[in-house]
Amino acid sequence: MFSGGTDTTFASIEWALSELIRHPEAMKRLQQEVTQVSKGRSMITEDDIHNMPYLKAVLKETLRLHTILPLMLPHESMDDVKVMGYDIKKGTQVMINGWAIARDPSIWNDAEMFNPDRFMNSCVDFKGFHYELLPFGSGRRGCPGMQFAISITELVLANLVYKYEFALPNGIRSEELDMTEVVGLLVRKRDPLLVVPFARF
Repeated sequence: MFSGGTDTTFASIEWALSELIRHPEAMKRLQQEVTQVSKGRSMITEDDIHNMPYLKAVLKETLRLHTILPLMLPHESMDDVKVMGYDIKKGTQVMINGWAIARDPSIWNDAEMFNPDRFMNSCVDFKGFHYELLPFGSGRRGCPGMQFAISITELVLANLVYKYEFALPNGIRSEELDMTEVVGLLVRKRDPLLVVPFARF
């Protein structure tokens, strides 16, 4: 559990920072939010996170576009059922592709685009009740560490963007950042994110 939690959390933070660097307007908006909430303190705390709706939207959009665990745990059909025109016999092992659902253009407008605003006035959450967004699975077999992972990821991301500006090395422009995925058990960036941090204050 510890190993799984650290790998997935690290990957989520790397994807979020990568998307924010590729979208400077989103980075500036998030930095404005965390700066306003922090009121000049040296760190963002857990209590501050509740007042950061854009941070939460950035994380949801990151986990939608870069679902870390693309295939959920296998399930077994308990009865003969028909789903979307397909007959599934009792006892059939079923794998849910959360990555494909999260990028389905019949569910999401501009499904391949990073757009945190889609979650600003939306009730869609990733706690397993909205089946169009399932980065942590759903139901009894959902991720037991979901709340911990969300809290840690939000806190780390908020503090990083609060304290630092990020530049890409060797004169690479933000729109040139390679976002190629490597798919295995986890979906990772093919090339690790390399940045040069500068203190904001």
